[in-house]
Amino acid sequence: MPPPSASLFSPPHLSYLHSSLSLTPPIRPDARAPTSFRPLRAETDLLPAAYGSARICFADGTEAVVGVRAEVERTVHGGAAGHVRMTTQDASREGGRGGASGDDSCVEVAVEMAGQSQQQQQQQRSGGDEESGVFLEQMLREGLLADGALTARLVLGRRWHWRLFIDILLLSPPYTYPLPLLSLTTHLALLNTRLPAPISNLAEDEDPLFNDDWAAAVPLYLPSSPSPQRPPVSVLAIAVGSNIFFDPSREELAVADVVLSITFCSSSSLPPSKSNSGGVKLLAARTVEPPGRRLSAVVGTAEDQAAADGAGAGAGIWKRRAGGVGRDVLRRMVDLVIKKGGVGEEVLDALDGWV
Repeated sequence: MPPPSASLFSPPHLSYLHSSLSLTPPIRPDARAPTSFRPLRAETDLLPAAYGSARICFADGTEAVVGVRAEVERTVHGGAAGHVRMTTQDASREGGRGGASGDDSCVEVAVEMAGQSQQQQQQQRSGGDEESGVFLEQMLREGLLADGALTARLVLGRRWHWRLFIDILLLSPPYTYPLPLLSLTTHLALLNTRLPAPISNLAEDEDPLFNDDWAAAVPLYLPSSPSPQRPPVSVLAIAVGSNIFFDPSREELAVADVVLSITFCSSSSLPPSKSNSGGVKLLAARTVEPPGRRLSAVVGTAEDQAAADGAGAGAGIWKRRAGGVGRDVLRRMVDLVIKKGGVGEEVLDALDGWV
């Protein structure tokens, strides 16, 4: 998968981008506000054989489809080889809800890139590319498991549990870093996932039997309940100078000083002991290497580099930032997401419109 590299743009273009994004107020290439996301189209329940599915297509043509499947497995306490070790607290009395917490290995995430051969994907995985499937799988899985709420929903009493398979297909070459697209699509798929309703008494350690009427299936999450339950979401934010932007385009990523992946969830999805007074809870934050860091200090031809070396700073040729950014910048990026009425609440409320 070709990275959204700064080498795709000429040095004058990069210099103009960095200057316009550093202004007060900043000017984005597509005229969006700093916290605005690209327009998108979404649909759910499009895969008939899946327990939940969703598709999202951004206005730039980047598209992803996610399907969710589930299988019942026996729980073996003590972590025997080949089995899942589950931690339960009065799970037999709670029926696998609320009082039980499942093992993280019960959730599997797989990311595939359309148009890539198995050999190409294996080369990216072995090379440690941050845009390879294995890196994206790990980041998505970490976000989904960070609050512990998902695995708790997979417990079926003391002896059984669901194993969840989340299959993600990126249908088109990504024009920007694909993590937000994959996370938003996974969020919608999980919101629309329904699991067969058990008809056996799992609290009495009976073997699991399920209702074959799909209309009686139980939602994995309950977004419309008095205390809405919603899966975590990961968004991407960048900083250029003192300005912060969300859902960056390929051009903006090319001149970013720092790229931060922020994972959050609704506070109502957490136990009372973990929730805060606001509507959004921070789960994880991870920096992503900006594409410009992979290049030489000056982007352009040998003549451009020689001219920049001779003229020094202010020559009008873009140079990548040396070193990192201050903690106050990272703190402001996170605060814009988790504050009351911030980006996090806007994203969650917008996604609820497709449920």
